[in-house]
Amino acid sequence: MFDKEMLRGKRVLITGGGTGLGAAMGRRFLTLGAELVICGRREEVLRETALQLVVETGGKVSALRCDVRDAGAVDAMMDRAFENAPIDVLVNNAAATFIAQTEHLSPRAADAILAPTLHGALYCTIAAGRHWIESGRKGVVLSILSTSTITGRAFTVPSAIAKSGVLAMTKSLAVEWGPKGVRLVAIAPGPFPTPGSSAKLRPEGRAAILPESLNPLGRVGQHEELADLASFLISDRAGYINGEMVTIDGGAHLRTSGAEDLLAWTEAEWESHRADLKRRG
Repeated sequence: MFDKEMLRGKRVLITGGGTGLGAAMGRRFLTLGAELVICGRREEVLRETALQLVVETGGKVSALRCDVRDAGAVDAMMDRAFENAPIDVLVNNAAATFIAQTEHLSPRAADAILAPTLHGALYCTIAAGRHWIESGRKGVVLSILSTSTITGRAFTVPSAIAKSGVLAMTKSLAVEWGPKGVRLVAIAPGPFPTPGSSAKLRPEGRAAILPESLNPLGRVGQHEELADLASFLISDRAGYINGEMVTIDGGAHLRTSGAEDLLAWTEAEWESHRADLKRRG
């Protein structure tokens, strides 16, 4: 169903596009004919990923350094992204999370999650939407959320709040901006392990309980599966899907929110985890 012309002529901007699922989606978009712009905080990582994607796919990739927590930086980045040619699709992928007992979270720790995950997605969406609406162009916003928007999730409360807020944004702007030609959709992935997420969400002490053991399909997701779903949702073939979130988790959220094992952690285990977070900065 995925022909090589599916995304031909589309220019896609992915936040957090230098690693993990962002890079996986970018790779797939390129093979389907899209042009890619990736942004993130670490310039060296962006450059390395951009070069690798060009070598692998032969596609056109550019990289823009941007801290999406900074509204001014987002506006400047979006102006640069639209400078030479319009952006057709924005993928809100940048996010942050870690496990913690909520009563131990400082305002700074909560903001470290809310700022990129909620505020960053809002800043990027408004900046892209402004360009599209002022120029009379159509556009698509795809936001990568999580199944915590359905179940809630203990011990990652700021992330659940942020993702739920972005879902509310998706539904609200689908109505407000739909008449202006801007479509908003979202994906709620289950367990799709990446080095970054595994280090933060599967620390020592949780390794004995594997995500696949709790999944009805008995496995975790493959990056290519999420990338295929994202490719469809941003394509013209999904042009009548607006304001919806598609879950891709093997049915895991029907069985568990994914945090119940942490209810059995002792205070000593939590103290060890907090010390480890401090060591890693």
